[in-house]
Amino acid sequence: MTAPEPLEPGASPDPGAEPAEPGPGPLDGRLVLLGVTGSIAAYKAAELVRLLGAAGADVQVLMTHTAAQFIGPLTMETLSRRPVMLDPLELLPDRRIAHIVAADTADVILVAPATARWLGAMANGLADDVVTATCLASAAPVVVAPAMDGEMYAHPATRANVERLRSFGYEIVEPEVGSLASGQVGQGRLAEPAAIVAATRTALEGRPIREPDPRRRPPRSDLTVDREVAGRDLDLASWHIVVTAGGTAEPIDPVRFIGNRSSGRMGVAVAEAALARGARVTLIHGATSVPLPEAAKLLEAPTAAEMRDAVLAALRDADALVMAAAVADFRPRQASATKLTRVDGLSLDLGPTEDILAEVSALARRNAGPPDPARSCPRTRLGRPILVGFAAETGSLDRAAEKAARKGVDLMVANDVSRPGSGFGTETNEVTLITPGQPPEPWPSMSKRAVADRLLDRVLAVHRAAGASSAPHDESSEGRSA
Repeated sequence: MTAPEPLEPGASPDPGAEPAEPGPGPLDGRLVLLGVTGSIAAYKAAELVRLLGAAGADVQVLMTHTAAQFIGPLTMETLSRRPVMLDPLELLPDRRIAHIVAADTADVILVAPATARWLGAMANGLADDVVTATCLASAAPVVVAPAMDGEMYAHPATRANVERLRSFGYEIVEPEVGSLASGQVGQGRLAEPAAIVAATRTALEGRPIREPDPRRRPPRSDLTVDREVAGRDLDLASWHIVVTAGGTAEPIDPVRFIGNRSSGRMGVAVAEAALARGARVTLIHGATSVPLPEAAKLLEAPTAAEMRDAVLAALRDADALVMAAAVADFRPRQASATKLTRVDGLSLDLGPTEDILAEVSALARRNAGPPDPARSCPRTRLGRPILVGFAAETGSLDRAAEKAARKGVDLMVANDVSRPGSGFGTETNEVTLITPGQPPEPWPSMSKRAVADRLLDRVLAVHRAAGASSAPHDESSEGRSA
């Protein structure tokens, strides 16, 4: 495999890329290698890249393959403006080993988050991923920010590994006490990104800036970064977005149920896109056939009633709701407590399920208030969450427009599930965006992730349009333009 060359301190980025914002900073001219390992806290590495860059550093990201399952390399490449290193066997165009070159030129190595597995491997000199291999090959100072479950961090083996790394001269940024992914409270939550950057700066105090080697060249990325995507950056960093995904199952008896063919792929794409753009995401899901993003708060809601309760609870501090789940329209009025047999025959008396979006809309608008200056999250521009619905139709999409008006949503995404390459289980979607008071806007066929990002752009547009006609708003709390 041939890898693009890492950027030297002081070297210019690809001339085709938009220049980073200029200005001196405490890390100005330093090359920071950011190693990201496979923790649920990996999504916070995006904020670390932003803060390091704002402080003047050049950032080269290294990721383990497990880390790449938590946050996409394209996200890190877009933010750092250079290719991500994933494999210790990667070669530069001149056949030099990429991680050796990076290790030679680094001013400091920051590993955040660092998992228990990575701590053990590094403490024992096992170079089985690009991050450990680079640390072993470098004389630069190393800063390590662990993140894991509290019991794992308290285990004697983990503590011994941490102390061994300290004996190497590594700076350990202790994890915080707080709520963990397991639902427990303990010491294991990744330290705040600002504290990690401060420790990185401290590790460099008194160390001269390395002179760039004239043999080094700026990186040439094999990835073409969409300028629209690059411009999004972390524009949802202060948001809490609630997403629903998958299909509900309404029981007929202990064995059978009324369901649908939803895979959950569209809702998961929205959740992943929001996470990549810095949002805190609550993903409420029914039955799904795709992996769920572990960086989100995951809540299972098998039935329409359970999904309704979960949505209402999650919306108490939410900025937006994206209802991408396929919620059953009907349920048996009385489910059988025992399995029905052929002899019994089957005649179902069906009744409607909860209309979650209509109920949420009525409740949100009834409780909407003026902008709250004490609250920094963006929804204060509307005084309520922004509401997005999905309508799966066959043939004409006129009913979707009627649903949008009746349910009182800000945006409705309609798609004809009878079209090839659109709807349940597909990788792509061809949708029409319905905005009250505006003509329907058909979008071309694209990946569901691309639909998700474009939809989140429109959510931001609703927020900004509300701000233009409301009380003055503190622009410092606003995300960047898409």
